Amino acid sequence: MKILILGGTLFLGKHIVESALRNGHEVTLFNRGNNPELYPEVEKIVGDRDSELDTLKGRKWDVVIDTCGYIPRIVEKSAEVLKDNIDLYVFISTISVYKDFSEIGITEESPLDTLEDQSVETLDNETYGALKTHCEERVIKHFPENNLIIRPGLLVGPDDYTDRFTYWPVRIQKGFNISIPENTFYPVQFIDVRDLADFTVKMAENNQKGVFNATGPEMKLTFQRFIDQCYSFTPLDLDSEFIKVSEQFLEESLNEHKASLPMLEAKGEWAGIEQVDCRKAIDAGLTFRPLNATILDTLIWHQGLPKDREMKVGLTAEVERRILDKWRKKGNND
Repeated sequence: MKILILGGTLFLGKHIVESALRNGHEVTLFNRGNNPELYPEVEKIVGDRDSELDTLKGRKWDVVIDTCGYIPRIVEKSAEVLKDNIDLYVFISTISVYKDFSEIGITEESPLDTLEDQSVETLDNETYGALKTHCEERVIKHFPENNLIIRPGLLVGPDDYTDRFTYWPVRIQKGFNISIPENTFYPVQFIDVRDLADFTVKMAENNQKGVFNATGPEMKLTFQRFIDQCYSFTPLDLDSEFIKVSEQFLEESLNEHKASLPMLEAKGEWAGIEQVDCRKAIDAGLTFRPLNATILDTLIWHQGLPKDREMKVGLTAEVERRILDKWRKKGNND
């Protein structure tokens, strides 16, 4: 199979390239030339998808996998150029497209978020989901019968520089006193980027069409079980302890220090974001590697990063010490 990948040099794109090559497919990359040392055996076309698509005209591929579409106008340009030269357009979207995350068990049929002003192209936390909705619409416009739209949740694993997952196994490896919320038995969802990459390539191989939520794991996972699994990789002689602090105290402390902890409990209007229904994708062949494998491989990858790199989320050692000192004093005064 001949596969054109838009992107392919960062996180998900890299793993899709690797999955496609493992499965014997012929891969072409179209991107702005980032990380040119990657995949010397792969054809690379350098260009900006907003203004330099002429090099794709007249070329034929079986499938295009769009890993980096965020602005509807730009996605439409790609779809329009490729509509007569591609058998299947695979668009990587997001579960953030849904309108109401207070709903538990969101399915592919749940209402989508949209922008009143569709000329907006500012990409931020407020517009991200709605912009992806309109990107999907542009793909469907030009590929009405041959589109595959995959909506992943939180992507984790090697090469994830957001640290939203990585923080916990790395922090727990360091030992000492570890701040966690008082309630830890709430659900969490995420998917190993390699599982999503393999699923995407497999679906393309099968010429599968339609919309699929893709996050995991298959069975309900609590935050407590997740951190227990992270802890299983710590040395036996490591002096460490989880310190549970109240939700109110934790929230106030994070605000005071302008800090954040990833994967905290989703409540109220966001309660459903960690309980998305992925049965359709699982029935279509989505599988999940063991959680231990994702944690271990993430730790191994992180060990290869520069030692002075700071986490993008989470608590520094000094801030965590201050928070826990204040928590102990508060307890002694009660």
